[in-house]
Amino acid sequence: MAENLVSSWSDGKTLPESYVFPPEKRPGENIVPTSKSVPVIDLGNVNRGETIQKIIEASQEFGFFQVINHGVPRKVFDDTRGAFKEFFALPMEDKANLYSLDVSRKCILYTSNVDYDKEEIHNWRDSLRLVCSPLEECIQSWPEKPQGCREVVGDYVMKVREVGSRILELICEGLGLEPGYFAGELSQLQIMSVHHYPPCPDPSLTLGTRKHCDTGLITILLQGDIPGLQVLKDGQWIGVEAIPDALVINVGYQLQIVSNGKLRSVEHRVVTNKDVARFTAALFIEPTRDCIVEPAKALVSAESPPLYKGARFADFLQTFRAAYVGKIKDVMEPYMLRT
Repeated sequence: MAENLVSSWSDGKTLPESYVFPPEKRPGENIVPTSKSVPVIDLGNVNRGETIQKIIEASQEFGFFQVINHGVPRKVFDDTRGAFKEFFALPMEDKANLYSLDVSRKCILYTSNVDYDKEEIHNWRDSLRLVCSPLEECIQSWPEKPQGCREVVGDYVMKVREVGSRILELICEGLGLEPGYFAGELSQLQIMSVHHYPPCPDPSLTLGTRKHCDTGLITILLQGDIPGLQVLKDGQWIGVEAIPDALVINVGYQLQIVSNGKLRSVEHRVVTNKDVARFTAALFIEPTRDCIVEPAKALVSAESPPLYKGARFADFLQTFRAAYVGKIKDVMEPYMLRT
């Protein structure tokens, strides 16, 4: 029901109980400042070895880094943000037919999460989910309004996907894997989640996105110039600096598995803003649903035995969703071979 969308009913003054997180999970009154500690890596650096080293170190220590000089023009970012803002500002009658919790569809509009009906507490956000592969086929299912949206977002996906492939190849080299290891079914699926976080009456009590790790290989986030993303490091939340021309990259669970724990998928969340709306776009680079993901054989030895057992990505997703709604405590525990 499209009437569930936060943006369709929020008056900016009332926070329903179904959005109030338990005290131990709330952001609280203490505002986490943005930090420059999450590495910013220049992909234009001519020293390839230095770039690879920085990416691997950031992926080990933070599970996150930002990239600049990545080759995506500022205009592409601006046009894409503009298209998303226009979409969420459309009259309800222009969006209602897209509302669905059916993730088998190539384009759905939903609120909080696709498990909305099973959640006890909701995220303060509305989202547009776009399947992006194969792009030529999927784009025909994307919103027709605003005018030119498909072309603008399609161009963005193509350019950012190229950045993702480049980063995965650098990671591949940094881990000592054969060239192209992450090509093919390990990275064949791309899905984009566009999040709209409306102004929130009380950001201390709720979250835009609750604490979690991402399921795929890597996520590429267009954060924009309004901060909100926070990363958990050493038990403390760190606010990720909002750099308009940067892309935020984070390690997903499948990359942690393939790297045999050498790279870390780290918990993160999104806080809300009392005064302004925030729009972000996350492109998830994932394996195909039937792909068996396991530690790379080149990273396994007698001295470094496998930490995880292989599993179909589709089965992993079911485990993740069960953990997300609180049915199990630990996503990775069923896949651990030793501790």
